[in-house]
Amino acid sequence: MEWFPIVFFTFKALVLGTGMFFAIKWHYDQGKKEKGMDRRTLLIGVAKVVIIFMVLLAVLGYLTLLLVRKLGLDWNFSG
Repeated sequence: MEWFPIVFFTFKALVLGTGMFFAIKWHYDQGKKEKGMDRRTLLIGVAKVVIIFMVLLAVLGYLTLLLVRKLGLDWNFSG
């Protein structure tokens, strides 16, 4: 077995885990600082994020479909 995938994926997991920890900690600290955020502002922000995510997901699906058709790949799901 080669050693590179083991070392690479372990390093990747450590780096991403550390980054996620500090990102969550920073956002938590920012939330404690503000304290005055009302519910309406929070819901509007969440709605914007959800809408943007859904639009990007639809665009990615459409671009994937175009690429599959252009390359002439078989995308029949029957086994």
